[in-house]
Amino acid sequence: MTTPLITDSHCHLDFPDFDAERPDVIQRALDAGVHRMVTICTRLRNEPSVRAIAEANDPVFYAAGTHPMSAAEEPLTSVDELVRLSQHPKFVGLGETGLDYHYTGDSAEVQKTSLRIHVEAAQETGLPLIIHARAADEDMIDILTSGYRARPYNCVLHCFSSGAELARAALDCGFYLSMSGIAAFPKSKDLREIFVAAPLDRILVETDSPYLAPPPYRGKRNEPGYTVHTAKIGAEAFGIDYAAFACATEENFERLFAKAAAWTPEKASA
Repeated sequence: MTTPLITDSHCHLDFPDFDAERPDVIQRALDAGVHRMVTICTRLRNEPSVRAIAEANDPVFYAAGTHPMSAAEEPLTSVDELVRLSQHPKFVGLGETGLDYHYTGDSAEVQKTSLRIHVEAAQETGLPLIIHARAADEDMIDILTSGYRARPYNCVLHCFSSGAELARAALDCGFYLSMSGIAAFPKSKDLREIFVAAPLDRILVETDSPYLAPPPYRGKRNEPGYTVHTAKIGAEAFGIDYAAFACATEENFERLFAKAAAWTPEKASA
């Protein structure tokens, strides 16, 4: 029986947690049926090393942006810089960017400025915006929806664990919600209900590894191969079998991350 293929739409393969065994981590993901990974650069000064991981591994794509928790520490990027970086054939998304007032509320204004720059870059490039949102739902709704009304763009709220109001606002714009290991935690029933209230064609899966490992690995280092465990919980929540859920999330990923879906190794060498 063929293992259904899925994609880890958000991981951090450049983090030092993986330095000792990065090739093995990628191979374990492939063995588990996770045939693609998007590794995320959270500080643009690290973009060359993240890009190198994607260039060296056919199943790995990458995105880059300034994480909101780093927005006050990093030079403010520009739309032009993000557009320039996006020309790489394996650069498939912008971010992660967003707002985090839980840990870094004192930098709210620079976070909002940075987010608006990334929104404009998404509008310019047609690549999806990858959003981190924590304890900032009201401002997030305002910036994402006002930007969308001005000029539509694509977006995923990664590792979604916010409230139902932000979920509805995002879905009304045609955006996507991504399930991480948080959604698989036993006490996350309310969060799973937010996902199930969404259309199945707006759901992605991810690890956010090395963080937030799903059961049975909770509390340990996460890795892309564990996407399977979150996806199994997702299938149960939606009341469908795993193969159907995997197929749906694959179609969703390829619709949103169309550049990754269209990529072939031959294009890289052309």
